[in-house]
Amino acid sequence: MDRDRPLGAFLRARREFTTPEQAGIAPGPNRRRTPGLRREEVAMLAGVSIDYYIRLEQGRERRPSEQVLDALAQVLRLDAEATEHLHELARPRVHRREVPGRADTVDPNVIRLMNGWDRVAAYVVNPRLDVLARNAVASALYEGLDHNDNLLRLALLNPRAREFYLDWEKDTRYKVAHLRAASGADQDDPYLNELVEELSRASREFRRLWDRHDVRSRIRAPVRFHHAVVGEVITTMEVLSVDSAPGQKLVAFQADRGSPSECKLAELGRMGRETAGRRGEGPSGRERGGASRPAVSPETGDAAGRVRCHPDAPSGGQGR
Repeated sequence: MDRDRPLGAFLRARREFTTPEQAGIAPGPNRRRTPGLRREEVAMLAGVSIDYYIRLEQGRERRPSEQVLDALAQVLRLDAEATEHLHELARPRVHRREVPGRADTVDPNVIRLMNGWDRVAAYVVNPRLDVLARNAVASALYEGLDHNDNLLRLALLNPRAREFYLDWEKDTRYKVAHLRAASGADQDDPYLNELVEELSRASREFRRLWDRHDVRSRIRAPVRFHHAVVGEVITTMEVLSVDSAPGQKLVAFQADRGSPSECKLAELGRMGRETAGRRGEGPSGRERGGASRPAVSPETGDAAGRVRCHPDAPSGGQGR
């Protein structure tokens, strides 16, 4: 969509989403017809000529100095991550190509780590948010949802996603911003470009969010789900880098200790192991063999390993 001049597209989008008030410009008596800042306002505040700034947006000037980039970042109120993204667009690094398939292979030790978590939904994704492996809890949480092999396809192409993600708008905006951050200046990843083109054709919402050029890696955040069987599950998402496989992220969702949501995650783990057992698979769907462990400890479950959830228990607070 904007591969030919990514720097100019980013500057234009962020200029249109920066208000005069944010830039310290007092509102004038006349109504503004241009959303956000005007080009001449950005140029003036950044200390460059209007002609030079226009060349930047049009892609005719592709090597601005470090000082100009920092001045533009300040005018456009970019945070540290977006500022780094701006610098990378202006001076793209040479990206070392991975051997095909290597970036999508999950280390068995990481899978074993996830499978040891009975009350945490966890999966591993690549920069395109393809789900490469998941544990039993995550398998049950996402069971039956079309397009659950890619988090963006799930959010944007599955009509049930708006019911599944209770904060769909916020969650989807963060996922799209993550894809922007992951893409950086590497406009030559054919799989990423294919995904962007597919979602652009199929989803008006994706086009709206992608055109904002928001940049944000996925980090700790509250995430609320609604599962067809166990109901509402309130979690905190943690995102960890897998150092042995650059670009892979281990994403884990855990609930407050002793809360009904933790109880529901444990129940999902039991369901996921039962489903995997019927299919002759390991919890991640990639391993075979091995006995499944009880879903919960004796003091929180019954003899069959099922969780006793109490609807009247507080859903957010810490357990004692």
